[in-house]
Amino acid sequence: MPLTGLRIVDLTRVISGPFCTMLLADLGADVIKVEPPEGDPLRTQGSGRDGLSWYYASFNRNKRSVVLDLKTEDGKRGLEQLLATADAVIDNFRPGVMARLGFGEERLQLIRPGIVACSITGFGADGPYRDRPAFDFIAQAMSGFMSVNGAKDDPPLRSGLPISDLVCGLYGALGVTAALLGRERNGGAEKVDVSLTNSMVSLLAYTASHYFATGEVLPKTGNDHPIASPYGLFKTRDGQIAIAPSDNTFFGRLMDALGLPEAKSNPEFADNFRRVKHRALLQQLVEEKLRERDSADWIERLNAAGVPCGPIYDLGGVFSDPQIEAQQMAIDVPTPGHGTVRMVGFPIKLRDRACHVRRPPPRLGEHTAELVGSDPSR
Repeated sequence: MPLTGLRIVDLTRVISGPFCTMLLADLGADVIKVEPPEGDPLRTQGSGRDGLSWYYASFNRNKRSVVLDLKTEDGKRGLEQLLATADAVIDNFRPGVMARLGFGEERLQLIRPGIVACSITGFGADGPYRDRPAFDFIAQAMSGFMSVNGAKDDPPLRSGLPISDLVCGLYGALGVTAALLGRERNGGAEKVDVSLTNSMVSLLAYTASHYFATGEVLPKTGNDHPIASPYGLFKTRDGQIAIAPSDNTFFGRLMDALGLPEAKSNPEFADNFRRVKHRALLQQLVEEKLRERDSADWIERLNAAGVPCGPIYDLGGVFSDPQIEAQQMAIDVPTPGHGTVRMVGFPIKLRDRACHVRRPPPRLGEHTAELVGSDPSR
């Protein structure tokens, strides 16, 4: 696997950090999860079976668990022992906590020259908000993300998923991987900082570019796309389907598939700017045709015509879809003492060094005796 041979000391907890380190572990890194005596708080959250939180399990496969009380000298000595063999250390404490524990950047380099240190925070290492606490909901609110969701007159709306935690975890894994590659090629140490709020701001996409170009805030458009039409959810005879023809080529294909070739020469629909301006008229035209057939029929017809189109699934629909099954996006992990745990599979598909589960989610402190107080290189 690509990261086999690299060791990561994981001081994170809850979601953003454990998701980051799980991605690295899935790619082959030896991730040592350092937990306080009471364990990662996620161990006691979410639904579970047989005393195991499946929420915790879904973020902590392929890791080893060590219990260290970093408020004690013994705990700090144990951490130093682990760091002495590590390629990277990742934390999601507030800025300054690592230094107060005695593991600031200079000390880390003395313990392990060249070690990559990654910090995951709410607002970043600098700036007036650096010391504020933050969770996913705060990052969604302050990044502008909540302000662009929903329909025109809706209040601000959060994502149903902890998206800032997840995106920040992705950036953390990318940053650590890039830093390790840079160290291999150029030498030297690197410090990686990623934050929940910056991660969400980076996702503002066309809403940010429109604001930068015009000084205007795009209106909220619900499931319609603010700068493309027709694009969104459309009613059929028996329900709704998602259609996303994002340019003139796909628009033409859609009109042909609907039996509306004359719409392609309508000056009101000549380009995307005019289609957005006349969105209501165009949507009415499209839905009048779509109501003639059932959703499944249209999904088959439109995809055959090269028009991006699909059903709107709940989770039951997602995990019973033949494409999701073929891609193995739900996997069963045998977990000693807890039977088989089902969790989301690997989104990164590598041809020759495929991700796989080498270790089930660890029991609290399962590997303490193996790694601390003995030779931690085992």
